[in-house]
Amino acid sequence: MQTQKDGPCLGRWLLLLMLDLVMPLAISKTLSTREAVLRAVDDFNQRSLDTNLYRLLDLDSQSSGDEDPDTPKHVRFTVKETVCHKASKQLLEQCDFKEHGLVKQCMGTVTLDEATGSFDVSCNGPYIQPQRFKKVSQLTGLLRKGGLKIGEKIQKIGQKIQDFFQKFIPETGE
Repeated sequence: MQTQKDGPCLGRWLLLLMLDLVMPLAISKTLSTREAVLRAVDDFNQRSLDTNLYRLLDLDSQSSGDEDPDTPKHVRFTVKETVCHKASKQLLEQCDFKEHGLVKQCMGTVTLDEATGSFDVSCNGPYIQPQRFKKVSQLTGLLRKGGLKIGEKIQKIGQKIQDFFQKFIPETGE
């Protein structure tokens, strides 16, 4: 008789134990779109060949209306180069944006499930000449103008030397 009583009790304990194991898997945290994008930015920084870290500059939030965290959400955001070197291992939130730092446009999809979250995002740099190269091209223009002025001066000096020696050439009179 005692065995019959222990049977259902043991069954309840097993059921509670199984529920305890399954419940954490069923209750996974849902990320906000911003949190999912920040994860994508972290991954971008790890894979980037650039020497400095990038930080989220702007997020164009687009709600698709689907609340399923496993459904990919379309995102569009920009990142900007910071003053922090990748090797510094500094927290991204502590890195200031670099003056005239590169800005990259990113777009793709993210899922919001923390445990199985994924993203497929690509970032493109600007198609215009970066600021740091514009200063080099301005310097080239100045050097070109300076070279032209120096060339004109040398030509005038050459003309004066030629005129000076013309005085010593005897005139042939007929």
